[in-house]
Amino acid sequence: MEQPAGSAGVLESIQPKPTRATGAAGGAFADLLDEEGKKRDLWRMKAIATAFLAAATVIYLVCAWIESRGEGGSWVGYVKAASEAGMVGALADWFAVTALFRHPLGIPIPHTAIIRKKKDQLGAGLGDFVRTNFLSPDTVAAKVNSAQISFRLGRWMADPERAGRVAEESSTILQAVVGVLRDEDVEQIIDNTIVKRIAEPLWGPPIGKVLNELIADNRQAPLVDLLAERAHQWALDSQETIDRIVNRDAPSWAPKFVNGLLAERIYRELVEFTWKVRTQPDHEVRLAANRFLEDFAHDLQFDDAMIEKAEKIKTELMGRQEITGLAHATWRAAKRMILESADDPNSTLRRKVSENVQQLGERLSADPAMREKVDGWLERGVRYLVSNYGAELATLVSDTVAKWDADEASNKIELAAGRDLQFIRINGTVVGSLAGLAIYAISHLLFNG
Repeated sequence: MEQPAGSAGVLESIQPKPTRATGAAGGAFADLLDEEGKKRDLWRMKAIATAFLAAATVIYLVCAWIESRGEGGSWVGYVKAASEAGMVGALADWFAVTALFRHPLGIPIPHTAIIRKKKDQLGAGLGDFVRTNFLSPDTVAAKVNSAQISFRLGRWMADPERAGRVAEESSTILQAVVGVLRDEDVEQIIDNTIVKRIAEPLWGPPIGKVLNELIADNRQAPLVDLLAERAHQWALDSQETIDRIVNRDAPSWAPKFVNGLLAERIYRELVEFTWKVRTQPDHEVRLAANRFLEDFAHDLQFDDAMIEKAEKIKTELMGRQEITGLAHATWRAAKRMILESADDPNSTLRRKVSENVQQLGERLSADPAMREKVDGWLERGVRYLVSNYGAELATLVSDTVAKWDADEASNKIELAAGRDLQFIRINGTVVGSLAGLAIYAISHLLFNG
């Protein structure tokens, strides 16, 4: 961004110079060198401005001496008038520039050393100026809109390399956050928000309500079908089991062929029974199972004895080591997974972050409606921030200036801007000389011409 020519010297004097020094000591040393350089520049410009004043003074004295001796021509009057006006201009501007920072010649003249005396007022005024002209909602919103932040951000994010960089930096931040968290604190949060929350309410009524809704939607039918299928399959394979039981429990006097006929009859009846249960949706066993589930769901909700039984089961489950150590095991597993994924450049986590960032950037770049929506969010956000916190932001200027020592503030401002202010003295000498010469010439022509 280009800078106004008149402010270039001030901005250059304020900006830090590059240095190879590192660390706190190196930075302090660089600042010291920079301050010394500013002092040398200020002293040099003061010397030049004073030299202009001295030159005008010498010229005036020489002209006055020549004039007192009656020597020289008419030119002496012109040069004398110019140098005299130059001295006046130089002295006036010297007084004006010096009065900003200190008392001229150490004399406590009223309305001098303005920056020392008015430091707090200047800081407050500068803060009000910043708030009024730079932190107004309309000004900030117009600047945000003209910056086309959403479009630029979209193009930046759409670049695969930059999207990968975002994923890398996000992983670094995630690792730092996980590393800072104390395991005990996270485990306590998991335990309080998940494990204990599960154990706090009664289990019976909500389980009964869910079961009742499932039965109303006939969601239990697949389970009954599965049980009927398994029962029939078991019946088909139960021949040996039935033979063994009949032979074991039959009277010792019973003939073996009778036991075999009985076992065969039991097997056929069992297979036929389970087949009917499996194939007939309205079989009595199925209906009985549904009635049992309906009664069970009702008792879980309204029967105190059943609710108490459910609570005992809950207490036993929550007291098991697998449940009591759930928070510890969950966090350790999650932490290990997060750290490994964040550290692995080819992990799914990084890849998904990079892909999502890139896709969002492409949408922002190609979709004007989405950009308009994002710009609207940004505008409303900055308007809210400036409207509610603009005054607090502006007080940073006034509060910072208020904390400065008066002499230190005056010296800092003089080092930053005093070099350019010396041009006022130089210009005052030159302009005063030209003005004096013009006035003398006009007067000479009007009254002596």
